[in-house]
This record gives sequence, C-alpha cells and structure tokens, in this order.
Amino acid sequence: MPSSANPFAPHLTGVLSSQVQEQIVQIRNSGGRSEFACPDSAAIRREDAARDVATPLRPAYVRDSEKIMHMSAYNRLSGKTQVFSFRADDDLARRGLHVQLVSRVARDIGAALGLNLDLIEAIALGHDIGHTPFGHAGERFLNNEYHKRTGRFFAHNVQSVRVLDVLGGRNLSLQTLDGVICHNGEFEQQVFQMSDLSSFDEYDQRVEQCWAEGGAAIGRLRPMTLEGCVVRVSDIIAYVGKDRQDAIRAGLLDENSFDDGMGGAYNAWALSAFVADIVEHSMGKPRIEMSEEGFVEMRRAKRENYEKICGAAEVNGDFSRGVSELFSMLYDHELEALRAGDESSAIFAHHIEPVGRHLAPYGRSYRWEDDLDLTVVDFISSMTDDYFIATCSALFPEAADLFPHHGYFGVARP
Repeated sequence: MPSSANPFAPHLTGVLSSQVQEQIVQIRNSGGRSEFACPDSAAIRREDAARDVATPLRPAYVRDSEKIMHMSAYNRLSGKTQVFSFRADDDLARRGLHVQLVSRVARDIGAALGLNLDLIEAIALGHDIGHTPFGHAGERFLNNEYHKRTGRFFAHNVQSVRVLDVLGGRNLSLQTLDGVICHNGEFEQQVFQMSDLSSFDEYDQRVEQCWAEGGAAIGRLRPMTLEGCVVRVSDIIAYVGKDRQDAIRAGLLDENSFDDGMGGAYNAWALSAFVADIVEHSMGKPRIEMSEEGFVEMRRAKRENYEKICGAAEVNGDFSRGVSELFSMLYDHELEALRAGDESSAIFAHHIEPVGRHLAPYGRSYRWEDDLDLTVVDFISSMTDDYFIATCSALFPEAADLFPHHGYFGVARP
C-alpha cells in the first residue's frame, strides 16, 4: 500500500502555520484583496471597445474568461492529448481537463493570498489553447518542422496568445495574455517575481522575441501580475501528480514504480503539500515563493515523470519516428495547398475560411497570405488528435500502419 508521506519532503505536510491560517480566515471573511492583487480597474486592452467595457455583473477578467470559453479552440482541448495518445480510455486526462485542474489549483492559492480570482481563471483557461495534438511530443515535432524551414521557433504558450489575440481577435486584456505566454511549466523556479510590463508595445516585442529565439526568450519571461505567477506554478502542480495516475491507469507503470513509494497517491499529496508550501511562503509578499524543500521536491518529481512517463511512453509505442515524419509530410502538403491556392483543401475550408468569418464582425481579417509557414503552423497546431489522424490517414497510405487501433474491449465484452 503506497505511503501518504513523502520521504523526499518529510516537512511538507500540507499544514499551514497558525499565523498564516489566521490571515487566510481574515481575507476570506472580509472578502478583501491583497495590496499586491491586480485590480479589475488595471485591465489594459488593445482596443477601447464599448462591447468590452467592464460592468458590475461582468468585470474585466470575467469577460476574458467568457471570451476564452466560447472559442472553438477551447472546445478542441477536450480532443487533445495531455500525455497519452492512441489509447481508448476516456478516464485518461485530456488537455481540456488539465486547464480546469490548473484553474482549480491556482484559485485555491489565489483565494488564500487574496488575489484576483477572475484573472487567475482567465489565464488558466487560456494557457494551453494553442497546444498541438499529441501533447509535448506533437509540440516538438511541429517546432522541428517550422524551425527547419524558417529558423523560427514554435512553442505552445506563444501560439496560445496568438490564438487568443490574433486568430480569435477577442481583445483580451494585457494581463491575461501576459499570464498565458508566461505560464510555461517547463521552466520551474523557486521564487516567481513580477515583471514591469505595462504596455502592448512591450508585450508585442516579447512575443516576437519568443518566435525568433525560442526557449532562450521564453525562459526569461516573468508574469506582470502575481496572478500570472500563481498560474505558472499551478501548471506544474496540476500535472505532476495527475500524469502519474494516468501512467498507472494506462499500464505503463505500477504503484511501486516511483522512487518516493507513493504511487498514484502522490497526486493528492502534491495538491495539498505544494499549495500549502506556496501559501505559507508567499503570504503578504509581492512575489510567489516556495521553500527550498518544496522546490527541490517539485523538480525531482517533474524529472522522474519525464524519465519514467513522458520518455517511456514514446519509447513504448505511443509515438514512433513515423509520427514525426507525418508532421513533416503534412506540413509540406498544407504548404503546397496554400501556394496553389487550392480552396477545396481542408486548410482553406476548415481553417482559413472559419477564422476569417469569426474575425469579420470585429473588423479584422486573417492575413494568412503574409506568412504561409505560420498559417500552416496555425492549422496543424489547431488539430485535435483525431483530426490529425484522420487527415494523415486520408492523405498518406502508410499512416494506417502507424496509428494503433486500440479498442475499448480487451478481455471485457460489449
């Protein structure tokens, strides 16, 4: 039976000091906010549009959350892999569930610290909206193809703000977009400091640096709000234990496969221990902070997940070299369709035309002709797992042998 205590972090019990508990009670009872919270009145938008004026019923960041949730790209998150692909198991997490888990974790931390929960929710719900099919493997495959052809870099957090700001044209607040692009959970830190970002001009420069420099620029990003800092660390907390549970459910590992001996119980431990650790060390401060013990354990668990789950899942057959080659072949196919102006192709019918129709009421247009490679990236990254598989199966005969046909019924009968 897995232990409920973590031998690598014995002092992380999920219990707060009495002083911090009293501060949380005061914050909750008064309904007050920390002096370091981002107020609704601070929201900055590209356009001063009457339709986006905040009201008591729909404050600024509530509007952002609702804009995000009504986008087709948000709906597609339920069809995109979190970690495991090609497995007929509806209980394995998809990216649509992941963003909700991040929102829940971040709201728990934010409520305790007196932060703006509406802004936290908007950032969390939008943070992965530009993610590729097939999780981080798909992100890597698409980046390889895009970089090979253009010298530029694809990253899901940068694509997410492109979807929200450019392809969606939703006039989201700078604070929400900043939190989304800064969320990347691959860059863990013990202390999260805020940046001094204050305008869309600065923000646009940072976005361009990310496209041009990739990880070097992304690694320098710091959120402009504490709410963005909270979502960034909550992204890791939300997946570090859940991915483990999914790996056990998928049969890749068992309860005794992990160094800490906690098995799937690690998820419950992480949600309690890491959240309490962050609240304890961040209360009343203009930064989000973990203890040294908490930070070391988070890095250890994340590294173990990568070695035993993410890497192993690809080695054991979730992905093959052939799937990477399909990304390359599909990229070339879609690029040729654009160059030929083949309006009967899916990239026009399923992508360019719908995006254009969506933008028209906002007085915007999809300038896809300006950068054909980026348009291909927009299309492929928007695909669900099933859409990618269906497209490749229709285009390339060899694709049928690359995608395993896992049914729901093995030893069980329908």
